[in-house]
Amino acid sequence: MYAQTLQFPNHIIHNNPPLKQQIVSFSSKSKSGFCNSSRMASESRTNSTKCCRHSGVIIRCGGGSEMKLEMKEEDRYKYYDDGYYMRRCVELARKAIGCTSPNPMVGCVIVKDGIIVGEGFHPKAGQPHAEVFALRGAGDLAENGTAYVSLEPCNHYGRTPPCTEALIKAKVKNVVVGMVDPNPIVASTGVKKLQDAGIEVKVGVEEDMCKRLNEAYIHHMLTGKPFLTIRYSISLDGHVLSQLGEEATECGGYHSKLLQEYDAIILPSTALTETSLFPISKELGANQPLKIVVSKSPNSLTQIPALDTDAASKTMIISEKKTSLEPQTGPEGIETVSLDRISLVEILEHCKGKGLCSVLLDLTGNYEDFEDMLKEGFEQNLFQKVVVEVLPVFSGGKERVLNYMDAKVMVKNLISSVSGKSVLLEGYF
Repeated sequence: MYAQTLQFPNHIIHNNPPLKQQIVSFSSKSKSGFCNSSRMASESRTNSTKCCRHSGVIIRCGGGSEMKLEMKEEDRYKYYDDGYYMRRCVELARKAIGCTSPNPMVGCVIVKDGIIVGEGFHPKAGQPHAEVFALRGAGDLAENGTAYVSLEPCNHYGRTPPCTEALIKAKVKNVVVGMVDPNPIVASTGVKKLQDAGIEVKVGVEEDMCKRLNEAYIHHMLTGKPFLTIRYSISLDGHVLSQLGEEATECGGYHSKLLQEYDAIILPSTALTETSLFPISKELGANQPLKIVVSKSPNSLTQIPALDTDAASKTMIISEKKTSLEPQTGPEGIETVSLDRISLVEILEHCKGKGLCSVLLDLTGNYEDFEDMLKEGFEQNLFQKVVVEVLPVFSGGKERVLNYMDAKVMVKNLISSVSGKSVLLEGYF
């Protein structure tokens, strides 16, 4: 009997392999919390059995001997599948959340012999794309390697050269794409360009995850309109509340993170007079959304608090023409827009004209200004997504309920999660 050591750190070996082909399956959970991935690692004879030990893998051979295997750290990536690397692309892409609009968030990973040799993401519109940064990191190791990218590589000259040309020049052997780009000037032309160059292309790995990453960008490309989400809080007895959960607005809280995902947020007029209702994302380096304050009352804009230059440049007041907006009513830098009649369609059109891809309608504070817009939104199917925070309180029937729909509206792909002491519900119309 003899023993040999080859270590598999942070992996789990699954028992009960199939007959005639013994499979050792490895799974690993990254620090980001992505799902485990596994693939075939080795084969042995039919009579072999395997079990899990903390220090590695024990292989019991038919003659009763044991061989202990331990894997080197740099070899462990060889056993991950395409899904693992694509999830890493999504993780990288989300580092630029709130900074790339109107561009999509994209992540790229270059893999050679099962080892990641280059990574990158698109940091901001106008800057190099994810593939460029990943190829820079990989250098000569990109040759004959595999490039994983969450969105189809671009194939046109814009503010940056085509990423397809960069991949071809780097002589990568394979490209794995999460989803095809819905942008009409790309739309599968990037895939075809790579294939024509002799590169093997695989499309649709972790496609649902990649689509959700850029749901606003996709909607904007397909419809030309901003992606619209409605958010509100309710009590356990179903009444709409004006407040948020205790931890929602803190760094890492769902509302703080939600704010940085949207280009603009629509707020009631009370947000200007009640500083607690003027939302700010507290995430590190967050790009603050444009605050669109809606007011129908001439008296609600008589006392606008002083805002610093940055906050003023990120604030826009929309009112009806009958509402007087004198220059001295607000600090310098705030944009004011007067409409014959405030409507959700008109606001979205204005956002479209400003190149905004995503808008959040937030029912905080006194949302009487939103009553007509809510009815309009549901009747004309203007909403794409809903986010509801269920607070652990009973309102006692003092608050109002949403009653702006004449017919039932089905919510699809509803998911729930815990946010502090509240329950968070997210779904799509």
